[in-house]
Amino acid sequence: MLLHAYVWERQTLAQLATRTGHSSRWVRKQLAYAIPVHAPLVPQPTVIAADVTFWGRHYGVCVFRSPTLKRNLWWKEVTEETPLVYAEGLRALQAVGWTITGAVIDGKQGVARVFEGIPVQMCQFHQVKIATRYLTRNPKTQAGRQLRTLVLRLAKSTETEFLLLLKSWHTQWKEFLAERTSCSGCKPKLGPYTHRRLRAAYRSLTTHFPLLFTYQTHQDLQIPNTTNTLDGMFSQIKNRLGVHRGAKRKFRYKLINEILSGSN
Repeated sequence: MLLHAYVWERQTLAQLATRTGHSSRWVRKQLAYAIPVHAPLVPQPTVIAADVTFWGRHYGVCVFRSPTLKRNLWWKEVTEETPLVYAEGLRALQAVGWTITGAVIDGKQGVARVFEGIPVQMCQFHQVKIATRYLTRNPKTQAGRQLRTLVLRLAKSTETEFLLLLKSWHTQWKEFLAERTSCSGCKPKLGPYTHRRLRAAYRSLTTHFPLLFTYQTHQDLQIPNTTNTLDGMFSQIKNRLGVHRGAKRKFRYKLINEILSGSN
């Protein structure tokens, strides 16, 4: 199948033309009419990892993948990441008989509520990235360095251990976090917080904490603690599309369909 060779064997139009004995124009026409096909899966109970990857600022694909089946179950083109697209994916899978027993998400605001009644795990790798965005990889304050060390232990900690360490850190640095910077026009003691990024890193941990250890409290469901299964898939899509740069949007989505429907 030409589409398969074009995507999976990374063949160019010229190579396929030589291989088939036809012109590049003929190959391009065949690819335009080709339809990605894949063996259907029997709907069953499964955990899903759900996330969106983008090309640029206004084009992306939302994917629901089963880590245990190692298959992508649902995907759709999107222009932005919103809870609505996750709700659409969930409804689509449930409508054809899938039972979602757990979900791993990246922490996008509002998405967890889409899976109400289903155990939800916040990707711990994404949580580390969020904290690092505020703290940087080399925090300048001792409080920041200690918090970053704590964050890097997330995947190796139990829920109880991490909570105790986080509370201990906050108790030690509570007054430091409360410091404010004086400014003209501000009321006494009501200037902006001096360590706003440190506060933001801590707040992200406390906000997401109820979802960070779901995989431990529901061990029977075998929920992963990260969306790594999707991160690897997204890297594969971009690597394979990179061979065929310049494809128009409609054709590019056909290639994405071929990759997502055939990957395992």
